[in-house]
Amino acid sequence: MSHPSLGLPPVDMTAGDPISAAALRRDRRRIGERAIAFAIESDPTFSARHDELDLAQIRLDVDSFVNRIADAVAASRPAALGHWAEIVIPRFRKRGVSADDLTLLFEGLRRAAPGAVLPDAIPTVDESVAEAIRMFRWHRRLAGDPRPRNPIIEFIYKGA
Repeated sequence: MSHPSLGLPPVDMTAGDPISAAALRRDRRRIGERAIAFAIESDPTFSARHDELDLAQIRLDVDSFVNRIADAVAASRPAALGHWAEIVIPRFRKRGVSADDLTLLFEGLRRAAPGAVLPDAIPTVDESVAEAIRMFRWHRRLAGDPRPRNPIIEFIYKGA
């Protein structure tokens, strides 16, 4: 990772596809709404777990997700989104958003983003989203993820 204090050059935001990145930023609200709609359609309990206030916060978060995807597309650095996903997972755990919900949202972004980008940028979008999902799935297995558990296994682990 480049960092100026380490003497490394800053990330070149024109190395990838800045036109597609600008299109993603311009259409981020529409893309975000499609991603949330995909999550609700894929998992009917999504809207039951999140009230209107939570959904409003998720809309803002998805807006940020699209901006991060746009950064990865502009710099042609899909691994940067995976690194970012690893950093933000504790924030979502504190808010009670499971890694499965984040995976659903990013799958929705994977399906909605190609409508805004040039065909050459679609592989970068797919790789970026795949990196983020890989991080969410890895963190899903750690303790503290607020996903529904198997009641029998939970009963056994409690030692009752």
